[in-house]
Amino acid sequence: MSGDDDRSDAAERAGDAGDPTPDGGSTHPAESPLAERARPADADAPTTGLSGPRPEERPHPTGRRDEHGVRKEPDQGPEPARRATVSALVEDEPGVLARAAGLFRRRQFNIESLTVGPTTVEGHSRITLVVEETEAGIDQAKKQLAKLTPVIAVGELSGDAVAAELVLLKVRGQEPDKVHAITSMYDGQTLDAGPRTITVQITGDENQIDDAIDAFDQFGIIEMARTGQTALERGDSPTTPGEEPGHSAADTDDDEFTNYDD
Repeated sequence: MSGDDDRSDAAERAGDAGDPTPDGGSTHPAESPLAERARPADADAPTTGLSGPRPEERPHPTGRRDEHGVRKEPDQGPEPARRATVSALVEDEPGVLARAAGLFRRRQFNIESLTVGPTTVEGHSRITLVVEETEAGIDQAKKQLAKLTPVIAVGELSGDAVAAELVLLKVRGQEPDKVHAITSMYDGQTLDAGPRTITVQITGDENQIDDAIDAFDQFGIIEMARTGQTALERGDSPTTPGEEPGHSAADTDDDEFTNYDD
């Protein structure tokens, strides 16, 4: 009798899961007696699947995510790009510059220039890079750079930051007087002068360097080496968040130095 009771209970549970069909199967669970008792009296029984809107009736996002993971609606069009100068304080470790450059290369960021040099703190260097990306791309670039282990701090410079770069130009020397005149006009220096070539050095902001290159082009530029921008914020504003000013070796009252953390 115990075996008959067990078979009876199994049959009852099977009936709750779904009624048998003529071919020996069972109906959909939503049409079972248990689901029928739980369904409101005025609700229609679903023919298949669970209750609710069909997949094609459910809302779907219309936009797609861009390469930075930001969803864009179809009618928005491409996001405009802008130029940004990013400054990063890093610890002097072997390969830190290669790691930073490789980070941007793998993510296909458009780097216009990248420079690196020492700071007032021993063992620290400053990386200055200029990128042209969308707003989301610039934000992603700063976040990814900050994740590198040797990076201490990362910040974006304001539009009126002090920026400068250097260019060395080797031009043909058939007209030395004119070359020296152009060099003086751009407050440059003549580093080497020979019977066939003249090498000059020009420093200034990006527009001044571009204008100088255009002016020397009339003589025929043989070779050129350009550093790219390096920049600092104006006044008391720190170039990177939390940065402190360097102290000279001379005995100076600490009150004369600006506290960048204020």
